[in-house]
Amino acid sequence: MAQTSTKTLTLEEFLKLPETKPASEYINGKVVQKPMPQGKHSQLQGKLVTAINQVVEGQKIALAFPGLRCTLVGAQL
Repeated sequence: MAQTSTKTLTLEEFLKLPETKPASEYINGKVVQKPMPQGKHSQLQGKLVTAINQVVEGQKIALAFPGLRCTLVGAQL
């Protein structure tokens, strides 16, 4: 089950926190630990990646990757 902190954080404060396992997400000022994906999640993820890539790969404008995580340092959000 996902755990949520009770303190509200700014995005800048969240980005300074150390990485956690399982990974944490920032949602509406709260830190929420991501639950482990289940079978339906993986199935939907596979279908979504395939559908996105069918549209964008031929145009060479993007690629969708399942489960790829990245941190953008200094990005303007």
